Amino acid sequence: MAEIRPIRALRYTSKAGSLSLNVCPPYDIISDEERADLIKGSPYNLVRLEKPEGADKYAAASDLLENWLANGILERDKEECIYVYGEDFEVKGERYSLKGIICLCKLYPFSEGVVLPHENTLSHAKADRFELMKATLCNFSSIYGLYVDEEAMVTSVVKSAAARAPEQCFTDDEGVTHTLWRIDDPAETAQIIRAMADKQIFIADGHHRYETAVKFKEYLTERGECTVGRDYVLMTLVDMDNDGLVIFPTHRLIHSMPVDKDALLSKLSDKFDIEEYDNVRLAESILARHTDRKAYALYTGGDGFTLLTLKGMPEFKDDGGLSALDVSVLHDMVLEDCLGIDKENMAAQRNLRYTRDINEAVESVRSGESSAAFILNPTKVGEIKSVSLSGGKMPQKSTYFYPKLKTGLVMNTIKDRN
Repeated sequence: MAEIRPIRALRYTSKAGSLSLNVCPPYDIISDEERADLIKGSPYNLVRLEKPEGADKYAAASDLLENWLANGILERDKEECIYVYGEDFEVKGERYSLKGIICLCKLYPFSEGVVLPHENTLSHAKADRFELMKATLCNFSSIYGLYVDEEAMVTSVVKSAAARAPEQCFTDDEGVTHTLWRIDDPAETAQIIRAMADKQIFIADGHHRYETAVKFKEYLTERGECTVGRDYVLMTLVDMDNDGLVIFPTHRLIHSMPVDKDALLSKLSDKFDIEEYDNVRLAESILARHTDRKAYALYTGGDGFTLLTLKGMPEFKDDGGLSALDVSVLHDMVLEDCLGIDKENMAAQRNLRYTRDINEAVESVRSGESSAAFILNPTKVGEIKSVSLSGGKMPQKSTYFYPKLKTGLVMNTIKDRN
């Protein structure tokens, strides 16, 4: 199963200033405005490499990386190790603590059943990441993977490491505390490697990056350049039973087409129970009462919203629960069957976009930017496992793991460097 190894990491030095000012979120959730703000905070913020700009942005990223290495802004660890990464945070008044390991994981095609996806991907995003890898020979951003550790063999080492003094610790502007510990004891490292050897890895976040890394390995192999170590990718691995795992829902916004609410509800009335509520701010809490049924809040403007609850439980396909997911039912029965937004349209986002923020969803409709919003409950971790094991893939943006892993804490270079 999964073969992992320690990493001789590429990391920021003290010359770059505070690490908290130099890390960034994953590239795909950074707006242009956020990118500019990150660079204002520090000229060395990794967003300049992770999300480069310019006429020849990939060459610019390569040149900037070499400049930072030459000037000691970034430096490679002298020795290999496995890192423990912790996130402590609050959601709706509850405190959570999440810890995982940062290491290198061997690259496997999905067909081998070792690393398993749960979401579909978009070709343009993979093309972008491929060109960046080709130019820089780096993984700047870690893939987020889950595994099952029933005997807690990895967890026991993680707990031991987290009892020691950390290498880095800072709190970001969302109130999330990020902590990094080092595992360089050979016995502890060996225990983790042995424990992972019989496990599958379920991708939580980073599907585009993983598929790109597999393609890049094939590219290097064809050129005779896939030397030892180049067939691994940077991963952060977390126990699937970790109490700190939090998944936010990703709400759907309909744009660039009108939505006739009365006509839509008429079409849905034979399959859904329909209830009107007078305060859209209560939508999430009311949905949370209906996790045993397929339920959605439809918002088309004004103060209230419409609760749609699927009648009974239809006979779903034997596909690991894929067709029975809340998001699948919404896409198939509502967006496609009633609004005519087919899968090609969804993938191209011609009439569909996404947000995890219910306030943004409401304001988008009120401003006229969107004609309707569908508010969802979050996908469950167990559903992700079931769909992955069955070989199925959820629609894009079915999950949003919170908090996102910071990019720039630990990086992987596959270029031969001292």
